[in-house]
Amino acid sequence: MDFRAALLEQTRSFGELIRDADPATPVPTCPEWTFKQLFRHVGRGNRWCTQIIADRRSEPLDPREVRGGKPPEDLDAAIDWLNEGAQALIDTVERIGPHTKVWTFVGPHIPGWWIRRRVHEQTVHRADAELALANEFTLPPDLAADGLSEWIDLATARQAPLERGQTLHLHATDEGLGPTGEWTVVHDEDGVSWSHAHGKGDAAVRGRAVDLLLGITRRRTAAEAGLEIFGDTAVWDGWLTRTPL
Repeated sequence: MDFRAALLEQTRSFGELIRDADPATPVPTCPEWTFKQLFRHVGRGNRWCTQIIADRRSEPLDPREVRGGKPPEDLDAAIDWLNEGAQALIDTVERIGPHTKVWTFVGPHIPGWWIRRRVHEQTVHRADAELALANEFTLPPDLAADGLSEWIDLATARQAPLERGQTLHLHATDEGLGPTGEWTVVHDEDGVSWSHAHGKGDAAVRGRAVDLLLGITRRRTAAEAGLEIFGDTAVWDGWLTRTPL
């Protein structure tokens, strides 16, 4: 998957959605935020990780210290600021190269790690905006499936979203995904791990990849997303309560 192209495309789509909306529009899936705050968060986020990479940081950066982290007041200039920030991230990753490791949420990684992270940050926040406008949110199945994999990576690296002995299985119904359309998360004596293995879990959740992504990131309930849950629903509910919004 070309994450660089996906980042630019998702950023442009998000920007055009914001361009046509009232900046005071509330974002129900990001409580107490408006479109203006969501836009600033996304745009500054790209510059935040770009600065982490450019400075070869081994520790997090205070968002208040991001260079150029505030969008211009003029709408067209603000959209340019958003898109330029995504391009700057790509350019900085290319310049620094793959041989330097920098700070990330889950330990040191090569700079390119941030491009994939920002792709999926952008897609979920575009979903926030689309849902706030009562629009349908669409995403190519392979991109949605990778978003699920990346989210499960983050969730299982930072905490134990399942109780000891529990297993959760997710199954995307989209055609063509193959093994990448299944996820089995296990909490056993070795800790929490996941794979693309097919298997039976204590709870199994089934639906389109985009709907699974909206469900696992708590943008929609299982019922709203049209997901089917089999087995112990408390396992799925427990996962949601233990993972970040």
